[in-house]
Amino acid sequence: MLHQLRRVGLKPTSQRARSLVVVHAAAPETLQPVVTIKKKVSLVSLGCPKNVVDGEVLLGDLYRSGFEVIEDHEDADAVIVNTCGFVEDAKTESLEAILSAAALNADGKQRKVIVTGCLAQRYSDQLAADLPEADLVVGFENYGSLGASLRQTLGMESIDTAEYQQRARVQVGSATVPFRPEWDRYRLTPKHTAYLRVAEGCNHACTFCAIPGFRGKFRSKPWAALLEEAKYLVESGVVELNLIAEDTNQYGQDRRDGKGLAQLMHELGKLEGLKWMRILYAYPSYFTEDLIDEIANNPKVCKYIDIPLQHISNMVLLGMNRPAKDHTMKLLTTLRARIPDLALRTTFISGFPGEGADEHRELVDFAKEWKWERMGAFAYSEEDGTPAAGFENQSAKAIRERRRDELVMLQQRIGEGFAESLIGREIDVLVDGFNDDGFLIGRTEWDAPDVDPIVFLSEPKDGSGIPAMEVGQIRRCRVDGNSLFDLEAHPVA
Repeated sequence: MLHQLRRVGLKPTSQRARSLVVVHAAAPETLQPVVTIKKKVSLVSLGCPKNVVDGEVLLGDLYRSGFEVIEDHEDADAVIVNTCGFVEDAKTESLEAILSAAALNADGKQRKVIVTGCLAQRYSDQLAADLPEADLVVGFENYGSLGASLRQTLGMESIDTAEYQQRARVQVGSATVPFRPEWDRYRLTPKHTAYLRVAEGCNHACTFCAIPGFRGKFRSKPWAALLEEAKYLVESGVVELNLIAEDTNQYGQDRRDGKGLAQLMHELGKLEGLKWMRILYAYPSYFTEDLIDEIANNPKVCKYIDIPLQHISNMVLLGMNRPAKDHTMKLLTTLRARIPDLALRTTFISGFPGEGADEHRELVDFAKEWKWERMGAFAYSEEDGTPAAGFENQSAKAIRERRRDELVMLQQRIGEGFAESLIGREIDVLVDGFNDDGFLIGRTEWDAPDVDPIVFLSEPKDGSGIPAMEVGQIRRCRVDGNSLFDLEAHPVA
């Protein structure tokens, strides 16, 4: 890993300083410590929503075991860096965060640096060898015992020998681990919105992706546990549940008991207080008739589907080991025809091995034709241990990035056009709160947290009789204008 640090141009810890992300979190009222041990921990949360849930559950464990969870890393006795290992840029960001956490110790306090997440699971031994700054490297299987390990590392419990201490520094086991209770978390998201993980792992063999190797085999969360978790979240004030997994719409298909995502959303719709639920990370192959009907007809299901397609050229899809173009085109046509007001989100990979100018142009034309309401694009990166990393016809990095940038610029125009089409309409907006610049913001049902555009909200005029906006409310608003792909709106009710 040290060679990678040098390759990306990072300086040694003593020569660099970088601001760590501050995570704003709050303990639920029901989450109570068993005993207070007066040691403070902070978390740097990186990566996808699945990592967010991992971090929330992990912090919940630590809080219950007596640790104080704080936002200020400088005040912490231990800084946990929950890393992402999905693509090269994410790995680099994670490595920088580890070194930045260690750099805080230049003040002499000697905080402990704990590395968790996908990078720890995937590269545990190499991280430990190349980053002496990391005091613990902990994988998924050992999250439940992190409290005990942290007490030992902080010198709060005796350790018999130096040999045991060195051996215990790396605590990474299987990638396919059973679900632990995830309802009593130390939430990192705002009180009114939460991620609901319905499954974990992946059984697909996409040639560019290393996720199955460190997230394990696909397994659905048990039905009763999932409903209980959702019930608890809603009772704690959540009005929006974002359903996540590696392949969310595959939920239940490993059990064959007739309880899939459609049945789950039907049951979730019965929860009083829940207003919205949204599907993230759907796979093109698992859209059943009853699932499409549930999305179309359940008023609590946002008319929004995230389906990462990766590409549309059959030659590229074949190399990726992804579903063929014909299947995807039929699916998209069906979804648009049967689900009114549907917003579709996808992601594409540019510069995959063998993607020539013709295949790239086919992808660009496809994006123009379908006018995705939401779309992201990534430059392909060779991932260790994946078949695609050994393919011939690897394109130059500059070509990958140029093609990605073309897609991004195209989507900016399409997204702006979609925003302009909403001007004058009345729509529901979830009030999220104030941003760092002091503006009141929210989201439509077509906007997932953190990745999609926002709505800038104005307060009702004095004497209008319209109540003031409150965080967590879903309010009827009229769209007054747009700023690129973001909207500007005011409440009408």
